[in-house]
Amino acid sequence: MWVGALAGAFLGPGVGWALIGLGLAGSLIGRSRVLLLIGVLGVGMLSGVAAAERRTATLEAGLPSGRGVLTGVAVTDAMPYGSSYRFVLHPVGWETAWAESSWAGPAIAVTTDVGDVVAGDHVSVSGMVRPKPDLIRGDPVAGAIAPRSVTVLGASSSPVMVAGNAIRRRVQTQIGPLGASAEAALLRGFLIGDVADLPRSDTEALRRAGLTHYVAVSGSNVALVLGAWWLVLGPTGAGNRIRAVTGLVVLAVFVVATRWEPSVIRAATMASLVLGGRALGIVVDAWIALGGAVAILLAVSGDLSYDVGFQLSAAATAGVLVGARLWPGRSPKFVWTLLAATLSAQVAVAPLVLLHFGTVPLLAPVANLIAAPLVTTATAFAGVGAVLGWDVPVRLAGLVAGWILEVARTVGEWPQLDAAQTAGLAVLVGAVRWAKVKWAAAVVVIIVAVVAMLPPGLPPVPTVVFIDVGQGDAVLLRDPTGAVVLMDGGREPQVLREALRRYGIGRIDLVVASHGDADHVGGLADLPGTITVGRLWVPEFATTGAILDDIIAAAVEHGVPVDHVQAGDGARIGDFRLDVLNPVRRYATDNDGSVALFVSSGGLTVLLPGDMEATAQKTIGPQHPDILLVPHHGAATTDPEWLAETVGPVAVISVGPNTYGHPAPETLAVLETSGARVLTTWDLGDIVIPLG
Repeated sequence: MWVGALAGAFLGPGVGWALIGLGLAGSLIGRSRVLLLIGVLGVGMLSGVAAAERRTATLEAGLPSGRGVLTGVAVTDAMPYGSSYRFVLHPVGWETAWAESSWAGPAIAVTTDVGDVVAGDHVSVSGMVRPKPDLIRGDPVAGAIAPRSVTVLGASSSPVMVAGNAIRRRVQTQIGPLGASAEAALLRGFLIGDVADLPRSDTEALRRAGLTHYVAVSGSNVALVLGAWWLVLGPTGAGNRIRAVTGLVVLAVFVVATRWEPSVIRAATMASLVLGGRALGIVVDAWIALGGAVAILLAVSGDLSYDVGFQLSAAATAGVLVGARLWPGRSPKFVWTLLAATLSAQVAVAPLVLLHFGTVPLLAPVANLIAAPLVTTATAFAGVGAVLGWDVPVRLAGLVAGWILEVARTVGEWPQLDAAQTAGLAVLVGAVRWAKVKWAAAVVVIIVAVVAMLPPGLPPVPTVVFIDVGQGDAVLLRDPTGAVVLMDGGREPQVLREALRRYGIGRIDLVVASHGDADHVGGLADLPGTITVGRLWVPEFATTGAILDDIIAAAVEHGVPVDHVQAGDGARIGDFRLDVLNPVRRYATDNDGSVALFVSSGGLTVLLPGDMEATAQKTIGPQHPDILLVPHHGAATTDPEWLAETVGPVAVISVGPNTYGHPAPETLAVLETSGARVLTTWDLGDIVIPLG
């Protein structure tokens, strides 16, 4: 089913129908299991095709024009988005000054100052809808609206939604005694999967320690909820059928309270199959429950096949089930069972983690072995406190949550293994277990692994590194004295942090934020709090934007001096001479207001212009660097004459998969005509160029 759903995005529905026909014919005539599997594959393919078509239909949907009033149902809570909030609305009506109509349109993103909208609310939004195809947490939206007003017309009338939202509100309220601490945010993550207020640095620490799955509410939480429900029903003497039926209702409410995360849906569906079997007098073991849940969910929603959370959840569960059979009879049983489950789960998810994130935590099994009982304890205490409204267990849960964060912060600083190092570790385990020369093999593999994990030393000459951050910019300047300058940081903090670790960067003398766009400064969001920064430069004149405003505030909080720079400013840091060429004045667009740096070192020069466009380019005039970072990721917003006169021997384009058409064909044509060597991070990854 899973293979079929994945293939459905690339093959037409005709192939799926053909496979279903073959499977049905085989099962009716020949009763061949192979042909039956072909039929299942066909069902999966059709589900994948349908999911892909739904996504495409949403992203390409037509939208109403002009101003009006949009009514609909919120399908997500209002979550922090910069200095505002954002939620997704499913429209049911559109009203203008001239007409009113029902409109079951595609999902629309709403950015607003109203933060009390919750999923299921009926909402009225006044403003102008504009096309803006996007994916929000993997789900497509067709457009966006920046409303003049948002009015909550009423809550959901569904009893399950009402109960689920009430539980979610109670948890959020009862964790209140812990204030706005990271411990409070972590407990909300354990109970309802809400980690919106967890500091990014702690989120990254959990990921690097291999503990993120604990805030992705899943099977253990479902077990705790059902266990608590059995305790409630205990005095009533309810039989298995009543327990099973009421348990299904409890699961539905729990799914709503935790906002139907893929891992929750998987765990709840597994539990539902077990409870349903119990109600019917049928024993459903764990493997049947896992396989049945995955197959059913993929048949209904093929897009789960490429959802990272669903993949990791299913793989980890399979690993735990395998681990349950390891080391039977060893004591203490609890420790060996936990160790087996942890190790097998980590092994099961390792290929997926490498595929999606590029590295796996070296000490994840150790971190999980320590954290697992702490997480269970914290979740149980917090759950009891939330239900009973009792502060004492909540505060105890907060204490334990602090210990968990310390484990994550400590283990997260240890090395991460890439694919080659993970393979080496697997060879080590195999050598120790089976090889005749196991100790010699173990020593060799350990030496290779340690050498591979050592951070690189200082470069022998001044060097510029154009970091591959996908669709965005991040440029690192390093020299033999240890001086470090970082200009921009891409979109994602974790991508930037991995790059800084890759180059052994523990301190940055100067961070330059070219302008406020997320693909340039999103990665800098928590940098002042996680690494030593000597100074921060931001552009004079331009509107900095919500993300950059937060970065400036964090820098001030951590004692980092902030300079608003303009043309004529400059500095010498190590072997680098930095001259600011732009902004010269206030421009109509923030892109033109980008900081443009002219870097000189080792007899070579580099121009780093941010997203500077034609207006600012004409203002500063042609430059003649040896290495040019092509402005705005190679977009068509660059003046062709300026580009032709400015580009030198090497042109670098920092770009990744995007829907903007970057780099533009006309820009590439100018570069080709000029004879410059064009390098792109999309094709080459990090681009490292010595300047001496």
